[in-house]
Amino acid sequence: MTALLHVVLVSIFAQSSPREDLLANPSLSASNMVAYPEPKTRNYTPAPGGKKAFYISHYGRHGSRYLTKTEDYEYLNRVFRSADSASKLTPLGVDVYRRVRMLSRQAKNRWGDLTELGRQQHRDIARRMVENFPQVFKGNTVVTARSTLVPRCVLSMMSAVQELTALNPKLRFNFDASSYDLYYMNLQDRVIRDMTKSEKLVNAYNDFCQRHWNERRLSESIFNDTAYINQNIDIHQISFYLFRLAGSIQNTDYRDELTLYDVFTSDEIYQNWLTGNAYWFSGFGFTPLNGNCQPYTQRNLLRNIMLQADSAIKKDEPSVFLRYGHDTMVLPLVCLMNLNGYGASYSDFEQLVDGGWIDYRAFPMAGNLQFVFYRKNFKDEDVLVKILLNENEATLPIQSEIAPYYHWSDVRRYFKEILSAYKSGSRSK
Repeated sequence: MTALLHVVLVSIFAQSSPREDLLANPSLSASNMVAYPEPKTRNYTPAPGGKKAFYISHYGRHGSRYLTKTEDYEYLNRVFRSADSASKLTPLGVDVYRRVRMLSRQAKNRWGDLTELGRQQHRDIARRMVENFPQVFKGNTVVTARSTLVPRCVLSMMSAVQELTALNPKLRFNFDASSYDLYYMNLQDRVIRDMTKSEKLVNAYNDFCQRHWNERRLSESIFNDTAYINQNIDIHQISFYLFRLAGSIQNTDYRDELTLYDVFTSDEIYQNWLTGNAYWFSGFGFTPLNGNCQPYTQRNLLRNIMLQADSAIKKDEPSVFLRYGHDTMVLPLVCLMNLNGYGASYSDFEQLVDGGWIDYRAFPMAGNLQFVFYRKNFKDEDVLVKILLNENEATLPIQSEIAPYYHWSDVRRYFKEILSAYKSGSRSK
């Protein structure tokens, strides 16, 4: 590793630890359900040599939503209803049951739906995009937008389009949501995904969880009869669903009124997050336990980003390409590019935190990647690119004297090497 690259990577990971983060803000423990945070800085590194932004290529996750399954709410309702009928709830348990009912009523028939906060997140991201790169959105720039077929993704796209239209009515839009684009917008590679079911991976993950789960205190704070707990309560399932529901509240209208994090100790919050972080890594990160190739589910998306960029560079006018999909695209794409070090391979889940593999920093609700391209003018062949992860400048493992800017020729070569490595059946560590 070059000295320059080492300095850049050290600066990225010189952040507070997850334990410190979660003490300050327990909501971060929700992993993929973290509500989109404001970008850390608006003072971006100036582009070198008089270069100006002329093209933005984007992939974003839908905004905040309700939990996607009826069971996410109904499991808790069933368990608490039975315990309440048998007078087996503590005063805390009675109050938790009250909160669970409130959240269930709010989400009824809205499972997986985009919330108003989710719409606002994409309006805000679109507005900041215009504020940050006004030269790209000037005049009658063509904005191409694509979405998967899931309503929360379509509505996220339309929220952004509406905001952009309000900011510049002259913009020309080409937007669509069609199965035609799913080969890169939401590739489902069953061969790669089935590798996450390997016995080696499942055993390693279960062993890790067993070392970090401890739900007995929680169950005894909610239910007043030890014998009842032993005979009727799956203490792991209760903890799992309560923790999941606690994390979801930040995405709803109850986010300023209600919490379930008070049910957990700070250490329980941290341990629950650790197992969730390991879950996301095991399904979407690089590890020999699952074939070391999970991020390649996004190979078509990376290829599309390259092809669309090459096409935009040939045009003597600015342009924008927006894509709206899911967390299961954003996270593996970040890993595939080894952005901010997320492409590191680990065989021991205990190494993730020290290695900087922290899920909530990569793919919150409305999480997004923006590839911003720069040049002096149409004749300038030295095109630069900068990547923003959730609107924060990010770093690739490529030597650059102008980081976080990179020469597109270098990045393009790097991306082609990534794709070629998969074709050849090998990957350099």
